[in-house]
Amino acid sequence: MSMETPSLPGSLPGGPLSGLVASAVEYMVDAGQRSVLFLDIMRRRGDQYREHVAQTAPHVLQYAAELIIDGRKLDEPVNYALVRIIPPKGVEIDLERRPFIVVDPRAGHGPGIGGFKADSEIGVAMKAGHPCYFIGFLPEPMPGQTIERIARAEALFIEKVISLHPKADGKPCVIGNCQAGWAVMILASLRPELFGPLIIAGAPLAYWAGVHGKYPMRYSGGLLGGSWLTALASDLGAGKFDGAWLVQNFENQNPSNTLWSKQYNVYSKVDTEADRYLEFERWWGGHVNLNAEEIQFIVDELFIGNNLAAGKIEMSGGKKVDLRNIRSPIVVFCSEGDNITPPQQALHWILDCYADVDEIRAYGQTIVYTVHQNIGHLGIFVSGGVAKKEHAEFSSNIDLIDVLPPGLYEATFEPKGEETTSSDLVVGQWVMRCEARTLDDIRAMGGNSPEDERRFAAAKRASEINLAAYQKFVQPWIKTMVTPQMAEMARNLHPLRLQYEAFSSEKPWMKPVMSAAEEIEDNRKAVSKDNPFLAFQEQMSKQIVHVLDSWRDSQEALSEAIFLNVYGSPAVQAALGIDPKSEPSRRREMSAEHRAMLDKRIGELKSKVGEGGLREAAIRSLLYVGSARGMVDERSIEALRQVRRDYSGPRLTLPEFKMLVREQFFMLLLDTEAALAAIPKLLPEDAGQRRAVIAAMREVLSASGEITGERASRLQRVAALFGVETGEERAGNVAPFDPKARAS
Repeated sequence: MSMETPSLPGSLPGGPLSGLVASAVEYMVDAGQRSVLFLDIMRRRGDQYREHVAQTAPHVLQYAAELIIDGRKLDEPVNYALVRIIPPKGVEIDLERRPFIVVDPRAGHGPGIGGFKADSEIGVAMKAGHPCYFIGFLPEPMPGQTIERIARAEALFIEKVISLHPKADGKPCVIGNCQAGWAVMILASLRPELFGPLIIAGAPLAYWAGVHGKYPMRYSGGLLGGSWLTALASDLGAGKFDGAWLVQNFENQNPSNTLWSKQYNVYSKVDTEADRYLEFERWWGGHVNLNAEEIQFIVDELFIGNNLAAGKIEMSGGKKVDLRNIRSPIVVFCSEGDNITPPQQALHWILDCYADVDEIRAYGQTIVYTVHQNIGHLGIFVSGGVAKKEHAEFSSNIDLIDVLPPGLYEATFEPKGEETTSSDLVVGQWVMRCEARTLDDIRAMGGNSPEDERRFAAAKRASEINLAAYQKFVQPWIKTMVTPQMAEMARNLHPLRLQYEAFSSEKPWMKPVMSAAEEIEDNRKAVSKDNPFLAFQEQMSKQIVHVLDSWRDSQEALSEAIFLNVYGSPAVQAALGIDPKSEPSRRREMSAEHRAMLDKRIGELKSKVGEGGLREAAIRSLLYVGSARGMVDERSIEALRQVRRDYSGPRLTLPEFKMLVREQFFMLLLDTEAALAAIPKLLPEDAGQRRAVIAAMREVLSASGEITGERASRLQRVAALFGVETGEERAGNVAPFDPKARAS
């Protein structure tokens, strides 16, 4: 009988247990190498940070630039500058096209995000042939610098760009990202004559707006007792507010990404993610400072006060900021996936300013918005994913927006394919159309109840009381004790800065990492994709993200509950001077001055309804027929451009053409029947010219699809007014139009 001990199952070479051991060894080798390479990437990040902050004018622009105006040398110096973007090789710029100006957001991080990538805002604008300029900033504010002083400097910058392009076909298109968005809107309300279309990307304009269960950042001011903490932080900084705290606020909104996912993504893809990660961190870690007066204005007037849309911000000289003064088209980018500036905060200023779409039109305003479903806050203006589609299409079709009749529109996009009608008229890879909307479409996104408005009003009042108490009893002591040297030391010890410094090559514990990383790169052994331990690693990562997200959700729910209950208490509201039974409304009535100006303008338009010639008749007719569809398609506008280009009469500039379109639109809006009845008086006797105009109209109208239904009926009516028989009538498909019949 044999005395040998039986082998355990799987213990023989090639058995399951042996395979598992081999997988474990393979994974451990890979994990060890990845850990060292990850630490080396952190070392490179630290070195990059030190190099970046040592520069006088650090930025992350991917384009060469030429300095045009240094704001530090102005009579009222600011730390802003205007530069011209030099087109890269292969990019052709048409100097007669309207220039684009990208204004960088100064929200704590470094400058340059608008030109961070080749497909960012600057990139897509230059690709469309537009000259591009950039308004950026330096890390340190100038003494005495305020938000109003910056606005005046930016006005000088825009005036300079206009003077450099005297033959441009329109005023500059100005893009304001995030914090720069509200700054651009303020300036455009004060100096409306400087601006072409405004593109406002991820910019909060209605700071209290939101829905329950989402976007809790709007509660922060009330939960912290108001803006006294902002004043304290500025005083501890010897008159400067450390922008790293603003970046920290952003990081706190997504702890799973901040504490885990961002780093784990680099660790798990250490062979491919280093360059992308370091590129982003170079911008994200370039923290800048703001003067105490600047940040106090931002927090008191905007974040907690919510005074922008209400028209309660007053500049020196008593001039109030009224967004209804803006005369340029406003394009608003926002996203459901943006937890910093949700759609309500980006769009509800419209509800505060206007009673309905007719009132928007009464102010001569054109507002176009687009709501993305999931792109994050930074992706809106970094142009990541689908967001770059919107930037490219708006840049290519900015003239479309500039000549849109006043009103409220939503921009929608559909991919261009082989089946797309008139695809040769589509500039990019998407077909953009602007569809008419009403204020109810914005209300449908959700918003505050009257009870919520009272809560925020109470939080605002609490902030004012606490700030006054701090300024009277505490601030003088803090200012006396804090020196510039102490403030600089405190800034250097900020956790966000320390995380970069701790892993730089200057630290002795990182030198072995650099040596080990060099050796590993020569002997790298990546784990196979089907390794079970790699799958386990991924599962553990997902669990960590889930736990952190759950913790965030519970904290957000708690903070919302505290805010709603504390500031919703009738006793607290009464103590703060808020009537618990009031029905607050932030919407403003039209001023008597504007009403008088509007009445005068209406009288002028009615008196001019019979004036003009063939061009006025054609535009009026085209607007009448096209409005039946409730939207404007870029193909129709491109066809109209071609007709305008080929027109043999005196050439109109784009501003003149825009004015013509608006006048004819308002004539139709005021009295459709009278405007149509006057068309025969405007027409020449030459029947050939009249037939040519009807043919051109058919070309424009059919560019985006077949002319059917109400549009066909209206075109038939217009043809009768022109004394021209339509193709359908000649073919016997429709009965001749009866001029006595009233169109619906």
